[in-house]
Amino acid sequence: MNLLLFDFDGVLVDSIDVYEKTVTDCLQQIGQPLTRGREEFLELFEGNFYESLVQKGVDMDKFTATSIDILARINYAEMKPFDAIRPVLRELKKNHPLVVISSNDTPTIREALRLYDFNGIFDDILGSDFKLSKTEKILYVIQKYNVEPQNIYYIGDTTGDIKEGKQAGIKTVGVTWGWHSKVKMAGSNPDYLFDHPQDLLNLN
Repeated sequence: MNLLLFDFDGVLVDSIDVYEKTVTDCLQQIGQPLTRGREEFLELFEGNFYESLVQKGVDMDKFTATSIDILARINYAEMKPFDAIRPVLRELKKNHPLVVISSNDTPTIREALRLYDFNGIFDDILGSDFKLSKTEKILYVIQKYNVEPQNIYYIGDTTGDIKEGKQAGIKTVGVTWGWHSKVKMAGSNPDYLFDHPQDLLNLN
């Protein structure tokens, strides 16, 4: 049995427009706006998203307080699930526990999964309201599921995902249908680099 951990945004759903607008609006509202558009937004995910904000000097208390209001207004219809991944997840689910580990918040993830017919697939959802560090979330599930690190895979679409997976001592899978380019993902040296959701069946 393998334990398969999935990032949410960019792996399960195409949500970059929604997430970028949410973050941009929050930063604008607290007077610390992004000035270089999408490029600067994506740079926030080269490491841990929240640590990147701290490094930029963002007041995290203000950011968190503002985000509550903005998250409540998210239009889920503007996100689109990656349809090709759904049958793959159902197949993987037969043999392995599947967990979402994301820097998005758990209620947003739960609602999106419900709307997009991902119901019943994931054993756990650990969002930003659980811990901000993906590494800490991964260490938590290692203990909870009592699985050896060499049998745990974190599947992500940003270089930050790969870094945090490596910090937790597990195997990392970069996917190229998400937010960071294939070249950027290859540069983070994941254990696996997949171009199509069906490739995930190689972990079965």
